[in-house]
Amino acid sequence: MTDNNNKNNSGNSPDNPFGKLVPNNRKPKFNPYCFYGLVAILFIFVNFYFSSSRGPVKTNWNKVKSTMLANNDIERIVVINNEKANIYIKKDRLSKYEKELSGTFSKPAELGPHFYFVIGSVETFESKLAEAQAALPDSEKIEAEYRNERNWMGEILWTIGPFVLIILLWWWIFRRMSRGAGGGGAGGIFNVGKSQAKVFDKDQRVTTTFNDVAGLSEAKQEVEEIVEFLKNPGKFTRLGGKIPKGALLVGPPGTGKTLLAKAVAGEADVPFFSMSGSDFVEMFVGVGASRVRDLFKQAKEKAPCIVFIDEIDAIGRARGRNPNFGSNDERENTLNQLLTEMDGFDTNSGVIILAATNRADILDRALMRAGRFDRQIHVELPDLNERKEIFQVHLKPIKLGPDVHVDFLSKQTPGFSGADIANVCNEAALIAARKNHQFVLKQDFLDAVDRIIGGLEKKNKIISQEEKKTIAYHEAGHATISWLLEHAHPLVKVTIVPRGKALGAAWYLPEERSITTKEQLLDEMCSALGGRAAEEIVFSKISSGAQNDLEKVTKQAYAMVSIFGMSERVGTVSYYDSSGQSDYSFTKPYSEKTAELIDEEVKKLIDGQYQRALQVLRDHNEGHRKLAELLLEKEVIFSEDLEEIFGERPWKHHLLTENSQPADNENNPEKPNADSEN
Repeated sequence: MTDNNNKNNSGNSPDNPFGKLVPNNRKPKFNPYCFYGLVAILFIFVNFYFSSSRGPVKTNWNKVKSTMLANNDIERIVVINNEKANIYIKKDRLSKYEKELSGTFSKPAELGPHFYFVIGSVETFESKLAEAQAALPDSEKIEAEYRNERNWMGEILWTIGPFVLIILLWWWIFRRMSRGAGGGGAGGIFNVGKSQAKVFDKDQRVTTTFNDVAGLSEAKQEVEEIVEFLKNPGKFTRLGGKIPKGALLVGPPGTGKTLLAKAVAGEADVPFFSMSGSDFVEMFVGVGASRVRDLFKQAKEKAPCIVFIDEIDAIGRARGRNPNFGSNDERENTLNQLLTEMDGFDTNSGVIILAATNRADILDRALMRAGRFDRQIHVELPDLNERKEIFQVHLKPIKLGPDVHVDFLSKQTPGFSGADIANVCNEAALIAARKNHQFVLKQDFLDAVDRIIGGLEKKNKIISQEEKKTIAYHEAGHATISWLLEHAHPLVKVTIVPRGKALGAAWYLPEERSITTKEQLLDEMCSALGGRAAEEIVFSKISSGAQNDLEKVTKQAYAMVSIFGMSERVGTVSYYDSSGQSDYSFTKPYSEKTAELIDEEVKKLIDGQYQRALQVLRDHNEGHRKLAELLLEKEVIFSEDLEEIFGERPWKHHLLTENSQPADNENNPEKPNADSEN
């Protein structure tokens, strides 16, 4: 029974000798280009094998004089339009020229003309003809005939042919564009204002469901309610409530906003319109607004339905903040039309809008208000438990080794988004395949995290011994201070193998915290300055290797003073504008005197932590030296090596399990301190 079904499904039947090329119960579509090709082949065949058999063969005057006239083979000579002389050979003499006449692709007609040549001027031709026949008797002399002929068909083709060709070409282009093959979006140039949204309905379903969305429990609950609104609206409206008009998904890139929308499309048994905010933007004036109108027109016809606009910030940017001052902004016209359609005079019953963006701070307030987007769903970076769920989803198709534990992977990837975790799993599988492993092992995942964070290892990079020593003491300075300070992130791994743009790197395992204290920020600053301090102590000179550290510390210090209000002299004020309304402002929110005060406080903070780093390294000079020498020897050291030199850390902020103990190349997702030479 199974074999019969397989045969039937494969399409191998007497009526279908091509197997699966032509599905069962479906006739092959007629291709007009095949018809055009057959017509062209037929035209060529008729032209060369029928009509072209009348053309005379080209010759020259010398051959006519020495052969044809001398042997009296010519029956008559006809001069056409005083330009060309056609030669007619006598019927009983044609056999002499059969080889010349049949050797050409176009064979002349039997009645002639058989040959032709260009005469030049008529006077010259007549004198040459009389001279060639001077010795012949008058009865055998041939008098040239003169005839004027006009090629009417050729003249007509040359006159109107180009215009006909242009018209046909124009018609063909517009016909192709009307089928959607040309530019201007679906429907061609005449339908450039039509919506380009992809419609998923009963004929084209999305297979993604909420089971494929790991983590994001709160956000998933919100969108699940939207699906429930559409499936069973009476449950919510019987008490007088109204179905929400829209929901805005807000969060960093890679956190699963678009995946949530796909899950809604897969779960909801209603039509789903999907498009990007950039699909409304076009070079033609008025196209964006026209596409918005057409989108909502289609949505109303298929209501109840869901409309999803990805990256809505492409058209939803707040009005009045465009740097093109005074110009007519097509994007603002599109936004105005979108605002009108979402909650204007004409209501959209049964149409729910879903939108996604990672730049909610720049969206227009009119777009964000209740009545348009009733709900704002924040899709944040996953925490420890959510990362575990995401790993479980992406590890399903991967053949895992016995030493791989999801708990370990989730603990080693703080700050990773769902897209980052998917990339880690894929990269680990590729690394395992490159090493010819039968399974994807724990070390493959650690190498994958290394590869994603720090870049590709460059073991063949040319580095002098002096530079290598400087890098080793620099990285050992970071590691020493981070191990000895209470609030600094504990070290996991240090390497002086170049990776990406970094000549050396240090990996830390940061705490997952929602707020940060001043003491924690100061300890992190001191740890970041440890590399520069180590160079000054050991070599009595500094290098450009601390550029990345100094950039990080400077930004952190300015944030502490001007944003977090952690300076006594500046006070408990914050000059940060979370609304983004001062993006195009020409003035600072504080005076020049305050700016000088901020600069002084920033310098005081950085200098204080730098002196603190110098003092810590001087107090533990021997341990710092041992660590640097060990790093020069091994090139990669782990937290176990620091514990042997400095002892166990007395602070237990991080509950590291046995899975967190360093392997051959243990890593974590905290961005490494990359020392890049400028």
